Amino acid sequence: MKEIYLAGGCFWGTEHYFKQIDGVGETEVGFANGTTKNPTYEEVYTDTTGYAETVRVRYDETKVSLEFLIDMFFHAIDPTLLNRQGHDVGTRYRTGIYYTDESERAVIERMVDEKRKQYEKPVVTEIEPLRNFFPADEYHQDYLDKHPDGYCHLPLELFAFAKNAKK
Repeated sequence: MKEIYLAGGCFWGTEHYFKQIDGVGETEVGFANGTTKNPTYEEVYTDTTGYAETVRVRYDETKVSLEFLIDMFFHAIDPTLLNRQGHDVGTRYRTGIYYTDESERAVIERMVDEKRKQYEKPVVTEIEPLRNFFPADEYHQDYLDKHPDGYCHLPLELFAFAKNAKK
């Protein structure tokens, strides 16, 4: 299994979206690339820790490619919004792609460069190596599975889109 870390605004919806994709074997919500150790949700919520709400996506590369996942990521975000997705505002809601394998950087940058051509405004999605990741507490894991009517910044149609997307 390979893994990529994706920050797409509120991690509840982002996680649920990626769980729908065939070939994604496991997801985990947490906080990436901040400055403190073992942050709590309450600490991250203050926007003083530098963390982004992020989803660790583990996937079977024989079933789904990194390119496909990056393409799907761009269907779920507005990459031109800085520190905001939907109604959620703050640095913790910035968009980012965080990798653990340096050989994937070129693929990610190529995909993002292709996506930039589709927008009139600058794309502000971060592309960085993963410096750290701390899982959120159990309450936040699989949140929309536990609370189907819970808050989500993503439209419900997007989940069906992800479930039916073909590589």
